Amino acid sequence: MTPDTPKPVLKKPAAAKKGEVNKSEEIRKVANGMKAKGEKPRPVVIIDVLKKQGIVVSSPQVSMVLKKMGFRPRKRRKGGKVASERVVKSATSKTIKIKIDDLVKAQKVVAQMGGLDRALAALQALKGFE
Repeated sequence: MTPDTPKPVLKKPAAAKKGEVNKSEEIRKVANGMKAKGEKPRPVVIIDVLKKQGIVVSSPQVSMVLKKMGFRPRKRRKGGKVASERVVKSATSKTIKIKIDDLVKAQKVVAQMGGLDRALAALQALKGFE
């Protein structure tokens, strides 16, 4: 910048005019009140409380204020496979679904055969006959 060019003017945050409410401050008050009661501050509940007071706020606005306050939304579970099934790839790259019941049965067989090494040797021998 040269000395002749004027400096850019930085705007200060606009103060609330007389009679106007600071929506973010109201959201914070309601959220802190809910936290003091032991409730989780959810945007839908906060919007309803403020609507009864005559203050209209949007869900994204409430979410952003809560996020800045440190209230994070719950992590959602990923949908998908049932916990009782696992997918295992064998050496021949075939996909096999193994259930927990199958693992329990295999554990009993290993115990009856006297150890994992003996059970694996027996399975290898059995595989050789196929």
